[in-house]
Amino acid sequence: MTGTRCARHASDGKEDPVNSDNDNDGNGEDEQTVFIIIGRVNQEMGGDMAEIHVLLTAPDEDTAVRLCLDALSAKGFAEADLDQIGVMVGMPDEEPHASAYQGALEGEVAIVNFDTGGGGR
Repeated sequence: MTGTRCARHASDGKEDPVNSDNDNDGNGEDEQTVFIIIGRVNQEMGGDMAEIHVLLTAPDEDTAVRLCLDALSAKGFAEADLDQIGVMVGMPDEEPHASAYQGALEGEVAIVNFDTGGGGR
C-alpha cells in the first residue's frame, strides 16, 4: 500500500494526513468521507490538555464537529479545544490511525488519545 496523500489545513506548509479541500460533492462515488479532527481535551475544566485525533464519517464538517463533541462528552471529557479539521485521503499506513480509520468507516467515532501523563481519557 502506498503512503497517504496529505495536505495541511493550516498554512504552515508541513504535511499532515488531512485534505482541507472539502467540497464533499462525492462525484457520484459511494465512498464515505472520513474526517480527522485534531485537538486537545481534558477531563477537568482548566486541567492539563491531552492531544487527540478523532476520525469519523459525516456528510459535512459541521456535522463532523457536532458528532466529535458529542462523543468526547460521552467519554467523560469536560473540555475540548478543536484546532483543525480535514478529510483523510485514503487509509493510513501506520497504527493507531489505520485502525481508527477502519473504525470510522464502520460508523464509529474513533478517538486516538496521545495522553501519556494521565490527564486525559
